[in-house]
Order: sequence, then C-alpha cells, then structure tokens
Amino acid sequence: MTEEEWRNKTPRHPRQLNNIYEFLDEVRIRPGSWVRDRSLQHLDSMLLGYRVGGTIHGGKDEDDFAQTGDFSMWLWRRFDVDMNPQGWAVEIERAAEQAGKPPMDMFFTLLDAFRAERHGSAEAAR
Repeated sequence: MTEEEWRNKTPRHPRQLNNIYEFLDEVRIRPGSWVRDRSLQHLDSMLLGYRVGGTIHGGKDEDDFAQTGDFSMWLWRRFDVDMNPQGWAVEIERAAEQAGKPPMDMFFTLLDAFRAERHGSAEAAR
C-alpha cells in the first residue's frame, strides 16, 4: 500500500482487529492517536501489554516483538548487532536518529521488510 492509501484508509475499532499486525496497521494510519509522542518505546510497552493480556486470557501467543521474538531476532541480524537488552525500540530509535529519520517511519519500513521476508510479500501479510 502506498503512503497515500494508508492515510486514506478508514480506521477500525479495536474490537474489529484480529491480531497484532492488524493493530500495527491501525497505528500506522494514525500513530499520534495510538502512541504518545510517537515513541517506539511506548509502542513496545503497548505490545508487551498486548502479549500479557493475551496470555492471561488464553489467547494465542504472539511474541514476535518480545526480546527474543522473531522480529527482534530478525532486527539484530539486519543491523548486524548483538541483542540489545533494552529492546528493538531503543535500537530502532538510535538508528533513526543516526539516519535523520522519524523512528516511527523507520519502524514501519523495517516491519514491512520483516513481513515481506517472512510471508513472501508485505501485502500477503496484511
């Protein structure tokens, strides 16, 4: 999807979402509405709450964004760094600052690449 298509997409209510990736698609549409200061560390905290809530309520375990989850491990390989104990959000914020890019934009670029590698294409993963 192009950036223009993302901006024109109608937001959905959280009850309409089926998984963490659909939630992240909603964050992409309106990041300022979901994440305070567009901080990846705040987003990481939200995803931790999602995992904890899912575990408590018997939902399926979606831990791609956990410290040793698939996205995190993929990111460490991609950045060619050792696992950062502070997590993927801190590492992406650091890389974004060095590149002069907004961290949230860099996160979604990386998420698209991760999903494309994992599922064959970013669109197939949506």
